[in-house]
Amino acid sequence: MTASKPVFSERLLECLRRHRYFAGMSRSFLRQLAAEATCRRFAAGDVIFLDGQPCAGFWVLCEGQVKIFKLAPSGREHILRLLGSGDSFNDIAALDGGPNPANAAALSDVQCYVIGRDALLRAIQSDPALAVALIQALAGRMRGFVQQVEDLALHSVTTRLARFLLRQEGAAAAGGSGVTRAAIAAHLAAQPETLSRALTALEKAGVIALDRTTITILREDLLRLIAMR
Repeated sequence: MTASKPVFSERLLECLRRHRYFAGMSRSFLRQLAAEATCRRFAAGDVIFLDGQPCAGFWVLCEGQVKIFKLAPSGREHILRLLGSGDSFNDIAALDGGPNPANAAALSDVQCYVIGRDALLRAIQSDPALAVALIQALAGRMRGFVQQVEDLALHSVTTRLARFLLRQEGAAAAGGSGVTRAAIAAHLAAQPETLSRALTALEKAGVIALDRTTITILREDLLRLIAMR
């Protein structure tokens, strides 16, 4: 991992401008926030932070893929979120001042920026529109976690896989985007062999096409029917 002192980044400014939290903010507002960010770079496989450690701040991912995960006492990994360029993470800890609620690790080479909690809170206090955007986004995130719990408790691996592929929009759900099938299995709380059988079943049904690195959706209509089971 490498880090640099806060320095203004046009790349971060563009990431913030596209982010749903900050989309309505003025350019001058975003420039001021970006100027307080610290650039961090990680190689594939690096741990970004650990569950329970003090929070460094609010993270914005500008390049690469990151997984947010928890570890069972047995060492089994469950991936809570798979993130790509433009996403943010550790929002909750940055807002409530508590420790990191999960682990974060790089799935590929990563460039991200961390904005300290004090800077984030000043930004929220200076613009009520940002506070509203944060509340709405976090409410949406909560709905997503409720759906994830429902999926794990009530639906088959094939149904969970169909919902995952639809959320990823089928662009590059595995491998080529840095998200391996092992990571998908960990996200779906499935054994790799079970995931492999579900993928094969969808392929034989003509719903998806598989190669060594990617999953391509061929019949979104059928995939949506499977996701509704």
